[in-house]
Amino acid sequence: MPESQPNGRDSLDPAWLLGLYREMLRIRAVEEEIAARYSEQEMRCPVHLSIGQEATAVGACQALRPDDQILSSHRCHGHYLAKGGDLKAMMAEIHGKAAGCCGGRGGSMHLFDLKAGVLASVPIVSSSVPLAVGAALAFQQRGEDRVALAFLGDGSLEEGVFHESANLAAVMKLPAVFFVENNLYAVYTHLRGRQPDRPMTEIARAYAMPARHVDGNDVTAVHAATVEAVSRARAGGGPSLVIADTYRWREHCGPNYDNDLGYRGPEEFEVWKGRCPVGAFGADLKARGLLGDDEETRMNRQIAAEIDAAFAFAREAPFPDPASAGDGVYA
Repeated sequence: MPESQPNGRDSLDPAWLLGLYREMLRIRAVEEEIAARYSEQEMRCPVHLSIGQEATAVGACQALRPDDQILSSHRCHGHYLAKGGDLKAMMAEIHGKAAGCCGGRGGSMHLFDLKAGVLASVPIVSSSVPLAVGAALAFQQRGEDRVALAFLGDGSLEEGVFHESANLAAVMKLPAVFFVENNLYAVYTHLRGRQPDRPMTEIARAYAMPARHVDGNDVTAVHAATVEAVSRARAGGGPSLVIADTYRWREHCGPNYDNDLGYRGPEEFEVWKGRCPVGAFGADLKARGLLGDDEETRMNRQIAAEIDAAFAFAREAPFPDPASAGDGVYA
């Protein structure tokens, strides 16, 4: 994870910009390798990949400090890595091994790393939201200068628990940020079939909280909007809503593409693929003379070596002891 900049950073700082690019490149490479190896049947849990959505994870997490906490959803790999989660522990978890971040018991959708500020990843739609509000309430009650950020999908705005949580956070001026990754689809249903034709930012008006709507494929725009929301929360101003438009390339659940199912057309997919957050940012850095081919090659080699080491660690790690099957189970 590149050095966090909770108060923003000069957009011309080459080291910081290269750090953003490297982190997006790393998340993309990790998930592409998961997709490539998934058919080997060593990863037996479902995987929800965020290929195409790297800028939201990196831009948002860069606005946070290490002691701030994030709450994520079923599509959590990018958030976990962008916040500084341990890659080896993540890969071991996906392989169901005891060295996994959840002891091999949770799989891809349950990633934790308290040292990195990843409080939880939970797959039930919108369940990240009340947990983030609870964390923010704890920060407030303990007088801690910390912020909780909930990653949620556009479909979460249709769940009652979001509205209950937003209301409580607003009334109590909790240090929380609701960060919506709007990738247009709740599984296979487009936004237009699920919500009325109005800006999603209008939802924030019901709770008297500010809202920002940004291009979720522009990492610096995401970062700027999140810095504003986080700064407000940290200063005691209460919660904010950030809507970031982005797009997942792969199927809702699994390593493949699913454009053949008919819920989205190939033309739409190609338009969004052409707006690749990793490719676009890399091209911009090259045009500004900040990224050379040698540097990019070096990044790719380092990332590939790290990923290979993480997979080797996961394969070689032992499975949980069967005698521990009852640990953590409550009747």
